[in-house]
Amino acid sequence: MYITAVRFFRSSSCIKNVVNGQWQTTHYTIKDRSKDPRWKDIDMERASDNYDVVIVGGGPSGLSTAIKLRQLAEKEQKELRVCVIEKAPEIGAHILSGAVIETRALDELLPNWKELGAPIHQKVTGESVAILTEKGRIPVPIFKGIPLYNHGNYVVRLGKVVQWLGEQAEAAGVEIWPGVAAAEVLYNEDGSVKGIATNDVGVAKDGSPKEGFERGMELHAKCTVFAEGCRGHLSKQVMDKFELREHPHTYGIGLKELWEVDPAKHKPGYVEHTVGWPMPRDQYGGSFLYHLEDDGQPLVAIGFVMALDYKNPYMNPYKEFQRYKLHPSISKHLEGGKRIGYGARALNEGGYQSIPKLTFPGGCLIGCSAGFLNVAKIKGTHNAMKSGMVAAEAIFDTIKENEEATTINPEKYPKALEDSFVMKELKATRNIRPSFNSSLGYIGGMLYTGLFYVLGRGLEPWTLQHGKKDNEKTEEAKNYKEIDYPKPDGKLTFDLLTSVALTGTNHAENQPCHLTLKDDKIPTEVNLPKFAGPESRFCPAGVYEFVPSETDSSKSRLQINAQNCIHCKTCDIKDPLQNINWVTPEGGGGPKYQGM
Repeated sequence: MYITAVRFFRSSSCIKNVVNGQWQTTHYTIKDRSKDPRWKDIDMERASDNYDVVIVGGGPSGLSTAIKLRQLAEKEQKELRVCVIEKAPEIGAHILSGAVIETRALDELLPNWKELGAPIHQKVTGESVAILTEKGRIPVPIFKGIPLYNHGNYVVRLGKVVQWLGEQAEAAGVEIWPGVAAAEVLYNEDGSVKGIATNDVGVAKDGSPKEGFERGMELHAKCTVFAEGCRGHLSKQVMDKFELREHPHTYGIGLKELWEVDPAKHKPGYVEHTVGWPMPRDQYGGSFLYHLEDDGQPLVAIGFVMALDYKNPYMNPYKEFQRYKLHPSISKHLEGGKRIGYGARALNEGGYQSIPKLTFPGGCLIGCSAGFLNVAKIKGTHNAMKSGMVAAEAIFDTIKENEEATTINPEKYPKALEDSFVMKELKATRNIRPSFNSSLGYIGGMLYTGLFYVLGRGLEPWTLQHGKKDNEKTEEAKNYKEIDYPKPDGKLTFDLLTSVALTGTNHAENQPCHLTLKDDKIPTEVNLPKFAGPESRFCPAGVYEFVPSETDSSKSRLQINAQNCIHCKTCDIKDPLQNINWVTPEGGGGPKYQGM
């Protein structure tokens, strides 16, 4: 039923946004409502509410911030009103990660997490690292001290862990608003952040108000915490307004599937990482394969991470992932099993060099909004949680010291974070990711990891910098040939729409497309002729599609299948001219992952 719905959406609904064969962006962030006569008599007043702290994003960092704030308030018997705004229909529904986690932050936040029933059970029992060739496998020694050593860690379904964290936050007195999107940053007259506004409801696809139009609500706060995850659309705006970035971020895309496998092949707690094939030597990327048991199910979480700084516009991350599963050392885990989940998400790879300034008048950045993923470990949950906890302490102290202030700047947060394990481990591994960009590619990166990080830790006096932004690395299609990817077999490899069907993705159909274009002409006048339309390949959900123009069959137009969007943010990062700007749709839309 879902695939049928997607195909119907493709064939009819999007065409309403096409005028004279050209896509038309109708979102209010591009088309000014004040100049649209259809909005002339619409009441645009918003209701408002006041909090001490508003947290945008109900992931590990946001919920940890909320819990810590309430713990501090309870301890000192202070009134502190805290709310978390989450665009997913329920807490955890938009969470996607490998995931092997360290519990060091959780041990500190909720020391009795086992007694509280945290869904964290599967300890790592064995692990391997290897370099893949097209048919072979070269083992790499793994021992204590290297970033990928996982002894003592747990394999989890992070969506379930986050759902449980949400329950702990509610029990602590946090107000949680699921299914509500933070759509706009609000500012005071002095330029400080005042809070956020939630999304409007009842706007038609053509940008006009529907009969049931309702204005969003304003949530004002002394401190607004941005915990949106990688490439948050409000975090991005705040970073620009306050000039928080010093160095460009670099990103990757992570694609994941969840399989129920043959019990005879199941090895609960086994963890595997690879580099090499199918990636060319100069392309950063790798894989993970984790065995876990959950409620009696023999599960394997398998995923592929590919840096978004790739040059060849014909590369297709989704198809590279499907091809990877055909490797004999990988397929043996999956044969005879059943795929039960799929998803994708952009992730931060910039590390220490790319961390922006973290505070500004009225708020701060935490978690993956700031980029605390340790890409060398392929882990970020512990850093995300700890950053939120450190921010909470700084926010609480600043509010306590300035009780009459309507807006605060938690300036203690960056220094406290520098003294925590978060920045210490990011600094220690700061050169591992950039070292993969040498002429030796992943071989150079692995040599660096062994020679400098493990054997000569602390001896390196320099910091390797990242180069151009990921979108700027894309080269013209004339320099490359199309890649011949294997056709899906329906057993190990699958077509894209079949995969999207597993995400549970849904959006209210008659709403403006949230994949906005700054210039509607660029896809067909620049991206297609110059870069062979890379948006039709870098999106892991089939959102962007070039189809024959209705007015001239010899030409193509871009069709945006917004219904398919899984909120991965890849398009916002990799579009060659940064013409695509991802904004939030109505709250409650997007994927509905089941413990991914």
